[in-house]
Amino acid sequence: MALSPDQARRVLETAELLCPAADVAATVARMAREISAALADSFPLVLVVMRGAVIFAGQLLPQLRFPLQVDYVDLTRYGDATRGGEITWRAAPGITVAGRVVLVLDDIQDEGHTLAAIRGKLLADGARQVCTAVFAEKDIGHAKPYTADYVGVRLPNRYVFGFGMDVSGAWRNLPEIYALKEGHE
Repeated sequence: MALSPDQARRVLETAELLCPAADVAATVARMAREISAALADSFPLVLVVMRGAVIFAGQLLPQLRFPLQVDYVDLTRYGDATRGGEITWRAAPGITVAGRVVLVLDDIQDEGHTLAAIRGKLLADGARQVCTAVFAEKDIGHAKPYTADYVGVRLPNRYVFGFGMDVSGAWRNLPEIYALKEGHE
């Protein structure tokens, strides 16, 4: 359920800042260096996971100073909910992945099911190698079915928003990351 503008403002006013904008920018720059060192010679296909990874990709891609192709996938486990459910595929890549090195960009890795599903589909479709980069990884207190190759920041197991992540459709556009006030998750 989408928030009204007033509700969205109240959510932000009561939220806890976890990662300031300067830290976000420094993290993206570090990740760009790490990814460039590993993939600069591979002419990768970069797949942006819609919608959350748009902000992350928009900051990261200009810092990758090597040839690459960009496409997207669209799937969700959340919809408008604050807890993950079944994976729903909305769009597969439009560029063939067969024989390619593929870098998947996502905003956050919670339990790891979404990245595991994407990786499995890409490998089944013939990708030579699948690498994953998430801006944030949640510490959920137990093992995940798949762990990203490149991780920006580690966050507590709380509902977070900003820098691509939303709360009921709002606040993807923030340059920093917040957590919902305890008890509102």
